[in-house]
Amino acid sequence: MKKEEQIKYQNKYISEKYDRFTTTFPAGQKEVYRKYAESKGLSLNGYINKLISDDMNAGQKES
Repeated sequence: MKKEEQIKYQNKYISEKYDRFTTTFPAGQKEVYRKYAESKGLSLNGYINKLISDDMNAGQKES
């Protein structure tokens, strides 16, 4: 039962601390993107978050 309690705790934490965002990729591209992100030392999720953050920060500097 301990593993089930751990999963329940993790799901509760994630739902309180994070927003979910679903995206779609062309068939076969997810793996290509994931491998590229890993080559940069990031997960695919981390890479997407970094791209968005970097782009938003660049946009603020232009203003």
